[in-house]
Parts: sequence; structure tokens; C-alpha cells
Amino acid sequence: MVGTIGFNDINKTNKIGTIGYWLGENFQGKGIMSKAFKSVIDYGFKDLGLNKIEVSVAVGNKKSRALPKQFGFILEGEIRQAEWLYDHYVDHVIYGLLSNEWKKLSN
Repeated sequence: MVGTIGFNDINKTNKIGTIGYWLGENFQGKGIMSKAFKSVIDYGFKDLGLNKIEVSVAVGNKKSRALPKQFGFILEGEIRQAEWLYDHYVDHVIYGLLSNEWKKLSN
């Protein structure tokens, strides 16, 4: 498997989707995840009618943090000890993008 991407959660009441993704090391830096990420954002806003898309990423994961920044997501905050990773807890940062922001960026 090369990687995976999709909505980990969709809150239908508030129209918020949370994207999760992973890409194998041998496939990073080739633009694969950027293309997939854009497709998932488009699908979320256009087909699912979401108002907001969020991404939660470990603070120290610079490569994963670069992806939402590349697509105009705004850093909204930090969640302490959000994930048990291997043998310790890691903090996460939350990025968010609103539908109207995506429309402006897409034009």
C-alpha cells in the first residue's frame, strides 16, 4: 500500500469533516498526497456540502503539517496529549479551512 487518505469523521449536524492521511516514506515528495488532499477537499466541500474541514496532526510531524498549510488551512489550536504514539503521548495541532475560504483560494 502506498498510503491512505479520507474523512475519519463527518459531523453531519455541524457540517465538519476531519481528514486523516498517511503516505509511505518511499512515496513522499512526489506530489501524490498533495493531489489526493486537494481531491478530498473538493469532494468534502462540493459533494458532501461541508462548511469546514479540519486536520489534526502531531506537533512534531513537519511533513504532515506542511500539507494543510499548502492548501490554506489556518492553525486553530493545540490539543495536549492527543495521541498515544509508540511509547508516549504527543500533542496535536488542529488546522481548519472553511468552505468560503476554499472558494476564494480555488479561484
